[in-house]
Amino acid sequence: MHLSFVIPVLNEADSLRQLYREIRANLGAHTAEVIFIDDGSTDESFAIMQSLAESDHDVKVIKFRRNFGKAAALQKGFDIAAGELVFTMDADLQDDPKEIPAFLDKLAEGYDLVSGWKKKRRDPLHKRIPSKVFNSVTAITFKLKLKDYNCGFKAYRRTLVKELSIYGEMHRYIPALAHSLGYKVGEIAVQHRARQFGKSKYGIERYLRGFFDLMTVKMVTQYVKSPLYLFGRIGLLSTLAGTIITVYLALLKLFWGMPLSNRPLLFLGMLLILGGLQFISLGLISELIINRVSPAQRLPLSIESTINIEAPDG
Repeated sequence: MHLSFVIPVLNEADSLRQLYREIRANLGAHTAEVIFIDDGSTDESFAIMQSLAESDHDVKVIKFRRNFGKAAALQKGFDIAAGELVFTMDADLQDDPKEIPAFLDKLAEGYDLVSGWKKKRRDPLHKRIPSKVFNSVTAITFKLKLKDYNCGFKAYRRTLVKELSIYGEMHRYIPALAHSLGYKVGEIAVQHRARQFGKSKYGIERYLRGFFDLMTVKMVTQYVKSPLYLFGRIGLLSTLAGTIITVYLALLKLFWGMPLSNRPLLFLGMLLILGGLQFISLGLISELIINRVSPAQRLPLSIESTINIEAPDG
């Protein structure tokens, strides 16, 4: 079987050669292409990838002109991947290629996507706690029980990766996207190694970006064809609550003569009604846009150079 390994790279010069050797050592009888996407590295990463590609034609390299983010790098790798099965891995050696056979065995059980679960994370506490919260919220939101959505070590069937379209921080929600398309998603525990070289590229701000993308994915997977269902529900609830408040105050005024000029509740009721009507209007406008505008194309990525790719996509 021919496999594809899609590996985003950002300043990981010290780990690339070892990662390549470990992947090759754990393929068994399978053949594989290794696709490195240089996402704006400023160290010697590209030179090392170039050297690997010169000695092995199955090593393919795409070099972005600047940093476009992990999701963009994965998407470009998915676009050119030719293997029957596609693996994604981080380039920092924390993912152990010895787990490759376990992923293949799990896929053989009928799964379309198998996600790694870093059961024992080799990360500091300030990264583990937010990660647990993130995984719990995501599992509840998408009704897909996975213990580790954010693990970069995953294996996919080719049919799935060719359907995916990710951007921003949406790579964190690939299992949810696959689940929404009807694919079967599984999970296996994997060894998570301590970082040997360099430092993490992600800070606390990634959780803020991830929250916004959580809402985006929820919208894309459930309401993209009928946004009025989302905005309309919010609008109706808000309008109903505002109406109940204003009717209650009107009754107080009519039957008990109570003054309303000093009642903050009146302003709350009016605000809820106006806000609800705006949400309903937003839903209707969104429906018009969806029915009259063609789907947006992904923004083009500026590629500086490619190696061992005869017909680069984009």
